[in-house]
Amino acid sequence: MEKKIEVIIQARMGSSRLPGKVMMNLCGKPVLWHVIERVKQSVQIDDIVVATSTQKFDDEIEDFLKSIGTRFFRGDEKNVLSRYYEAAKQYPASAIVRITADCPLIDPHVIDKVVSCFLENNFDYASNIGNRKYPRGLDCEVFTFNLLERAVYESTDEYEKEHVTPFMYLKQNSILSVENDKDYSNMRWTLDTIEDFIFIKKIYDRFYKGDHDFYMQDIYEYVVKNPEIYKINNHVIQKSIKFKSE
Repeated sequence: MEKKIEVIIQARMGSSRLPGKVMMNLCGKPVLWHVIERVKQSVQIDDIVVATSTQKFDDEIEDFLKSIGTRFFRGDEKNVLSRYYEAAKQYPASAIVRITADCPLIDPHVIDKVVSCFLENNFDYASNIGNRKYPRGLDCEVFTFNLLERAVYESTDEYEKEHVTPFMYLKQNSILSVENDKDYSNMRWTLDTIEDFIFIKKIYDRFYKGDHDFYMQDIYEYVVKNPEIYKINNHVIQKSIKFKSE
């Protein structure tokens, strides 16, 4: 049976460092819209669902998603693992791609590479975040529904439930690390602070003319040629994750 690949984008307004970041105005549209539009370019995916919380402040996200006709699911704010699982049950798929809504530079070609490697090698879990060689902000994880279900029933601590996938890459063996040909891991392209937003806005001001036709290599070359842009947010500290291989 051919796999159905579903992207579940986690999104909420309650960020501790930059509240409301997923709905911040970026070139006339919310950050979340840009994420969705870029993900839509992936040729390997079959469906997109946004998983947000049942908190009142996330009504804004629901209203927006209704206005653009994007599927959504609302679940537990803190237990994101449960939220993913319930979303995947409501919109069934054999495999799920995890994307976060604070990545408006997400690259559909990178998504396609990770998904292709996942499908070709018959792993339960594949990602580009283990031995990181991609910029932070192009993170992509793919896992089977069966593994997601196992994680829901076997995860034992709050960290595993809040971050969705630690159980998958720490406590089981069928995992695949997808790496870029060159090491771009020193690049920070995610949205977690106001400095990150200023950086991303610079990229959009340079490339975005109504179409999301700029990708990892375009952005990388521009940033390298303009080191003052790189310096805007390269000092921001991101919480690290630990894989079994480390």
